[in-house]
This record gives sequence, C-alpha cells and structure tokens, in this order.
Amino acid sequence: MEGAVNWLGWVRDQPYGQLLEIVAIIGFCWLLHLLTRKLVTRFVERVVLRSQTHWDNALHEEQVFERLVALVPVFVAWQAIQILAVSREESGKVADGDLADFVGRLVLATGIVLVVRGIHALLSAGNQIYSRDPRNRERPIKGYIQVIKIVISVIAAILVVATLAQKSPVFFLSGLGAMTAVLLLIFRDTILSLVASVQISGNDMVRVGDWIEMPQFGADGDVIDVALHTVKVQNWDKTITTIPTHRLISDPFKNWRYMSLSGGRRIKRSIHLDASSVRFLTEEEIDRFEQFRLLRDYIASKRSEIAAFNEAQAPEARNDADIRRLTNLGTYRAYLENYLRDHPRIHKGMTLMVRQLPAAAEGIPLELYCFTNTTEWGEYEGIQADLFDHFIALVPQFGLRVFQNPAGSDIAALAPAFR
Repeated sequence: MEGAVNWLGWVRDQPYGQLLEIVAIIGFCWLLHLLTRKLVTRFVERVVLRSQTHWDNALHEEQVFERLVALVPVFVAWQAIQILAVSREESGKVADGDLADFVGRLVLATGIVLVVRGIHALLSAGNQIYSRDPRNRERPIKGYIQVIKIVISVIAAILVVATLAQKSPVFFLSGLGAMTAVLLLIFRDTILSLVASVQISGNDMVRVGDWIEMPQFGADGDVIDVALHTVKVQNWDKTITTIPTHRLISDPFKNWRYMSLSGGRRIKRSIHLDASSVRFLTEEEIDRFEQFRLLRDYIASKRSEIAAFNEAQAPEARNDADIRRLTNLGTYRAYLENYLRDHPRIHKGMTLMVRQLPAAAEGIPLELYCFTNTTEWGEYEGIQADLFDHFIALVPQFGLRVFQNPAGSDIAALAPAFR
C-alpha cells in the first residue's frame, strides 16, 4: 500500500496527474476483471461438470458467479479512488479532487448496477430450478420473478441517480407521488399483466404444455412459456405466436388440456347421403341384414315392434303410407351405432350416438358423435380415418348413395346423351 501511495504521489506531480491516476486505476481494474472472470469461469465449469446436482447447472447457465465476480474489480477501483481522494486532500489539492470524486460516484453506481444484475441472474436461476420439477410446471412463477426484477430495477435506478446527483434517495422517493399518473401510464401493461398473471395462476387457466386456440391472434398450438408480459404459443406449423398475458383474461380462448386429461377425444363428423336413395327395405333385404352380427338383435327387435304396431292398426290400413316398415337409412344408422359400440378404440364411458341432421342441399347428414379412447393426435386421426373408410365403403350395401356435387367425370358421362 505504501508503494502504491508513493507511486500515486509521483504521478500526482505530472501534468494532468489526476487524469493519469484515474486512467491507470481503470486500466488495472479492467485487467483484473478479465483475469478474475477467466479464472472463475474455468473453476465453475470444472465444479459444475463434476457435480451430481442440478441446481449448480442453473446458476452456471444464468452466469450468476460471473456476474458476482465482476464486483471484485469494482470494489478495488472504489478503494483506489478513495485512496486517491485522501492523497489529494493530504497534499492540499482538494479542489483538484473533483474528478476523482465524480469517478468514485460512477464506480459506486456501476457497483449498484452489477449487484442488480447478479440478483437478476440469481432469480432467473431460481426460476429455472423451480421449473425443472414437473410438479411445479403447473404453477409457473416466471411472472412473479419478473415483477420482483422490475421492483429491484426501479429501486436500483433511484439509488444510481441519487448517487450520481449526490442526493438522498428519499429526495427522489418524495417526488414519486407527483409522478404516480405518469408511472401508471408507463407501467400500464405491466400492471395489467401482473393482475392477469395472478388470475391465470389462481384459476389454473393456462399452464406450460397446454394446447390452446386463440384465432384472433392466429394461435393454435402448445404453450411453451408463460411470462409476465407475454405467453408464447408454438403453433403446429412450428411458428411462434406471442400473446399479451392480459389478453388471456379479456379475450376468449380454448384450452384443450381437459380433453387430454379426460382420456378421450371427440369425433364429430357427418356422412352426407343422397336423399333420393332412401327407401323401404324388402323382406329379402331384411333377411340378409339379419345375418349381420351387429344387426341381428336390431332386426329381431324391430320386426317384433313393427309387427305389434301394424296389428294394432285398423284392418283396412294395409297400404305403405299407413304401416311401419324398416328403411335402409334407419338400418344403416343402427349398424353404425352398433359398430362404434363394438369398436375397441372407441371410449365406452363417453357420449356415443349416430344422429340424423336436417336435410339440406348437400343431402341428408348422418353424424357420428363419439370419443376415441386415446388423445394422441396421430392415433386419433388414424382411428377416425379407418372408421369412415369402412362406413363410406359400406354405404352401397344398404342401397344408399353418398352425396357429392357433380364432378367433371359426371358431366362427361352425360355428354353422349346430348349428342
């Protein structure tokens, strides 16, 4: 220390001595920063690689140690500036110490900033450690971590300004009351997002990994990040949609999580049948359908029911309009329902029906409404396709026709008739 004071005394007597002293201190501290950072980085990497725990990996990835070690050269610089100021005072060059005083305040402000950066890195590492536990992914804390970071940054900004201006922090805090309206305007989105984050977390509306749909933002995919200001959704085409967090409270969206948890995924699709192909069944057709395993009980039940109904009618009611008869459409609908109830990949504990919707210009819709016993997308699509492949191929056996608008081949087939 005595050698350093003697050296400073020699430099002090040179032209622009104080500036040279400060430049020398800054240069020394910069070299010290490079050296300590390199040594600490190597040491931390070795420790992390050998460690069997995971929390130290998060600290290393967020550069907690590197940011904290940056305080060492700042502390050395601040001490050197204090020695410089004392030396100037002892030599009677107090007025010449204004530059050193200003640089000292800059160094102190830099130290505050570095401390805040270290705290931010520590908070980020804590969030990473928390999120790695699968049980905690349902309750993300990233939004709260960001709020804490904002509060710490605001406090640090006040301390930095107070340090540079040589004022008490209370002086600046007293002026915050008058700036409330301005602050509310500046932090409007942050306040809205904070309230939204609390509601989303409290009501368990969105978790990381949920499949959500929000058409107004073009979002349809998995939630990959829930932060204070934004929610990131990775769409099925691998694009990323960013949604303001508070819009999840003010705007409607669809969350498919409970579909996944239920164990079943809905099939709701129609086969459109040509209305002109609907007719009564003949006795020969009824006998043939009675040989179908899935229609045997249905045909026997309907034969008994229809026979009893017709016997109860007046003896003269014997035309087609007065008696009940089986139709090909009703029989086909019964076959579809029984086929679904017998299928091993259809969930038996959920709604299952085959219903006839109102006829329209596209024919008579016969809608299948049921649930598969898997929610995996690929399996679901395969099961649905197999079902409709079979049902559409079976339509002609019931004397029905699938409705479709005329194609080019249909028009070409009619061409010879007009020649």
